[in-house]
Amino acid sequence: MSLKKPSRFWNRLTFRLTVWYAGIFTLSSLIAFVLFYALITSVIRERTDQELVNQAGKFSTVLQEQGIGAVENFAFLETQEAGVRKVFFRLLYPTGQAFSSSNMSHWKDIGVHKAAIERLLAGSNQVFETVSLQDRKDQVRVLYTAIGPRVILQIGQSMEHYIRIIDAFRGIFLITMALLVALATGVGWFMARRALSGVEIITRTAQTISGGTLEKRVPLKDRGDEIDQLAMTFNQMLGRIQTLVTEIRQMSDNVAHDLKSPLTRIRGIAEITLTTGKSIAEYESMAASAIKDCDRLLDMINTMLMISKTEAGVDSPVEERIDLARLVREACELFETTAEDKGLIMTCDVREQCDIRGDTRMIQRMLSNLLDNAIKYSASGGTVDVSVAGKDEKNAALTVKDRGIGISSQDLPRIFERFYRCDQSRSETGTGLGLSLARAIARAHGGDITVTSTPGEGSAFTVILPMSGT
Repeated sequence: MSLKKPSRFWNRLTFRLTVWYAGIFTLSSLIAFVLFYALITSVIRERTDQELVNQAGKFSTVLQEQGIGAVENFAFLETQEAGVRKVFFRLLYPTGQAFSSSNMSHWKDIGVHKAAIERLLAGSNQVFETVSLQDRKDQVRVLYTAIGPRVILQIGQSMEHYIRIIDAFRGIFLITMALLVALATGVGWFMARRALSGVEIITRTAQTISGGTLEKRVPLKDRGDEIDQLAMTFNQMLGRIQTLVTEIRQMSDNVAHDLKSPLTRIRGIAEITLTTGKSIAEYESMAASAIKDCDRLLDMINTMLMISKTEAGVDSPVEERIDLARLVREACELFETTAEDKGLIMTCDVREQCDIRGDTRMIQRMLSNLLDNAIKYSASGGTVDVSVAGKDEKNAALTVKDRGIGISSQDLPRIFERFYRCDQSRSETGTGLGLSLARAIARAHGGDITVTSTPGEGSAFTVILPMSGT
């Protein structure tokens, strides 16, 4: 199944990352604007309130020093100086009735707030309020305060100038925000494209591989970031898959080759017997030969299954304490007769006890394969030496050494491959699976198997297995 590109633009990860980036940036900017706007309005209000308090303080001083008449004259002069459209003054009785004021033609919509008078009479020193005028966009900041006995001052100041500043700030902010959002979107798109460029390369590589090109690899940029790590992991996975596919192909070819001969032989014997056979003995011979070939095929198939399960971890070893030295001695005793029949001398040099943890049945199968190969490929008069020793404090070393035909340097790297048989071994019976199974068992137990060999002098197989703790 081929990989398909997203049919819609907004389904792409690049678009979603850009939207997220621009959205977060816009939200952060709005929060900053709200906080800054609140700070500006608060500062402006505090400054206006302070100006009103200072002005009220002047009225209180004039009243105390010169009397109410001087206060009225002072209010008139202050209004003329600041402008009748900027400020206004009212002198009130505690009942809220005005007995003197500045020119109120511009402020006729502003009355006396009874609740503010009541708060003053209740003990408040100052009462502020903000009045919005219906016919005009500006606002007025009003202060109520007592400047003398039974004299209340109402003073108001237009905030038109400050409102203009805030409006200008709001307009500049909106324009700036539009430019910044556009810039953030562009930068977000660029960053998302750059960050996901490696993913796109991996996607294209996967699309190429889906067409059957397993040799293709994702190029690394040596930046050491997450994309490079993903690409490296992807390449390692591809290498493993390619190796497995190659092994499967080779195994299929080998299986087909090894199945062809016995099946052809079974069919040939059966055809000859059916064509020319006249006695029961001939039919019995045919059946025996077919059973022998079938047993060989079944043994090969079972061994293949065991290798596959062991390497895949399906047929994992049973964890039990095993005395490896005892198993080796028993195996040597079992194969000693076979070695003597071939004119070989088998020696067994093992320590008294060497405990490991694993599956007894699997370890015995590995030993049998190694000893059978050593005897099979040794010439009469040779020796097979088996030893168990401690490689180090944590590992035991099992060595099976023969004085046989040896293995050439060209064949040595491949002898653990399934169905691989050296030219020297093709004259002997076998399927080429014994060493593959031995390595699979050793690795399943946390160890490994190695080999050293010299053609004409013999081979030495060494199995390293972790020893069991106390």
